[in-house]
Amino acid sequence: MDVYLIDGTYELFRHFFAVPAASDVNGQEIGAVRGVLTSVLSMIESGATHLGVATDHVVESFRNDLYPGYKTSEGVPPELLSQFPILEEALVAMGVVVWPMVYFEADDALASAAAKAALDERVRQVLICTPDKDLAQCVVGTRVVQLDRRQNILRDEAGVVAKFGVRPDSIPDYLAVVGDSADGFPGVRGWGAKAAASALSQYPHLENIPKDWRVWDPSIRKARVLSESLFGAWDDALLFRTLATLRRDAPVFETVENLRWKGPRATFAERCQGMKAAGLLDRVTSAGSKLV
Repeated sequence: MDVYLIDGTYELFRHFFAVPAASDVNGQEIGAVRGVLTSVLSMIESGATHLGVATDHVVESFRNDLYPGYKTSEGVPPELLSQFPILEEALVAMGVVVWPMVYFEADDALASAAAKAALDERVRQVLICTPDKDLAQCVVGTRVVQLDRRQNILRDEAGVVAKFGVRPDSIPDYLAVVGDSADGFPGVRGWGAKAAASALSQYPHLENIPKDWRVWDPSIRKARVLSESLFGAWDDALLFRTLATLRRDAPVFETVENLRWKGPRATFAERCQGMKAAGLLDRVTSAGSKLV
């Protein structure tokens, strides 16, 4: 079997800014919810049998306690935030497993689910469905891969190296020095993507980088400047790496069979009626009727 792990937060944001606004029978905005449900359904219609969706039920996480500048829900449109619980409830009604994260982040749930699914010999491939660069650290060979469904790009370990210039296990170190504006940490001054790829391709982790820049590999340009900047901000670099490192201990599932789609629950019809989504109900019902 193939296991599909879907970044529900990314999907909800993407659809919120891509699809027309729409309201349910009570006037609640649900355009993005309907978009995500339709997107997940299309995966099922295309043959996905085992899937799970991770969401940020609360945007803030344990990382906000580690670094005050870490991302928050500030600035996120309330019409978008209000759709998270609606999406989670609608997916459950549709029969899809959902992991709504509060202490952890959705990315941690995806990382945890990917690691656990990969241990099952029955699983042919684990596909993490998100373009988020953080999840590149979870890629393993061709067994655990990253799928950008919007651009139809499948990225295995060789693809990660081709894109970032470093192996998957160096991605947290890469993000630590380059920074991640989406997550709210700046990285290390003077370290751009090229410098990070050049250094970390030779020295996979921050601790492997020699403190004496004169012994650095000659292929690394501006070694002295980079060295002084890195070791002058060493504690920050380690903190940023901690922020960028995804946890593998988020609560997800007991066995991959928990992820098998078995059709919608009885409550899905009423939920579709409330969302004014009769067409969605017809398609889900049809997909469920084809299950063996």
